[in-house]
Amino acid sequence: MTNRPTKPTNIAVHPKVSEKKANKPSRTDAERAIQTLLRWAGDDPNREGLLDTPKRVVRAYEEFFAGYNQDPVEYLKRTFDEIQGYDELVLLRDIRFESFCEHHLAPIIGKIHIGYLPNHRVVGISKLARVAETYSKRLQIQEKLTAEIANCIEQVLQPIGVAVVIEAEHHCMTTRGVHKPGVSMITSRMLGAFRKNPDTRREFLSLINHPNTN
Repeated sequence: MTNRPTKPTNIAVHPKVSEKKANKPSRTDAERAIQTLLRWAGDDPNREGLLDTPKRVVRAYEEFFAGYNQDPVEYLKRTFDEIQGYDELVLLRDIRFESFCEHHLAPIIGKIHIGYLPNHRVVGISKLARVAETYSKRLQIQEKLTAEIANCIEQVLQPIGVAVVIEAEHHCMTTRGVHKPGVSMITSRMLGAFRKNPDTRREFLSLINHPNTN
């Protein structure tokens, strides 16, 4: 087990927590904003059923957007090198996630598949899920989410290859606009061996589509 030093990366960097807190509106400001939206929608925020809604919404947003207070790189720093020379595909599939579209603040719900070819070291599998969760709990578009997860794993673990596929339903097009329920969007990012070697890519795609034995 080792804590590997990491070289500088071009992973998308968000302001430090202390910097964000300095510029962050207060909880009272956030609750008042919700009250304003309720009035704009045509309702009365002072009626019984809505009295506590601003507080509930702010608490929910703290959970929905918890990723802004988390650093995905930290999850990948602890690696294990006692793997007996294992250099085949490591795959974590069907990671359920919920995110929010940065254009309409509408839910994005789906699953993420992450695979990588280790370069002498592996990371605990729960850490891959935490990386996916951290990025998903920020305002997103699916293309960016896919790239951020893959780039983070590649730049911190420096594996032989990384593959990420995301399948998701976007409520911004199922509950509004074109109103097309049941439509899913699929995005992928293939790096290293998964981009260069068709056989490696084919193996990954075959395994994520393999029937679940559970």
